[in-house]
Amino acid sequence: MDPVSATQGSTTSAPKKTAAAQNTVDYDMFLKLLVTQMKNQDPTNPADSMDYVAQLANFSNVEQGVQMNAKLDQMLAMSSLSEAGSLIGRTITNSEGVGGTVSQVRIDASGPVAILADGKEIAVSTGTVIS
Repeated sequence: MDPVSATQGSTTSAPKKTAAAQNTVDYDMFLKLLVTQMKNQDPTNPADSMDYVAQLANFSNVEQGVQMNAKLDQMLAMSSLSEAGSLIGRTITNSEGVGGTVSQVRIDASGPVAILADGKEIAVSTGTVIS
């Protein structure tokens, strides 16, 4: 069976996707690849239909894993927001002695950042005391 180049496809531009979405192959793309593979197989030596079923089953497992990871990411984000919200109105102090009453909380890539009533920002991390 001849390999199919990943560049043989539609030349229409698609909307920009997140980095995670760009690294995954969606179900429609898999079906297109499967049909292309079937069209381009050697008629004197066709592939076994069980190979196609196995490929489809493997892809289904991968797709379910990707969806599960996306749901877990959503749950983690919601948990982080809930925990960050519980800091509002409390007093925190970082390991350098800077502290005050939390008026807002922002979630950055590195984690929650407490914004104090006086406008100072403290990263909530190891060594932060919450009272």
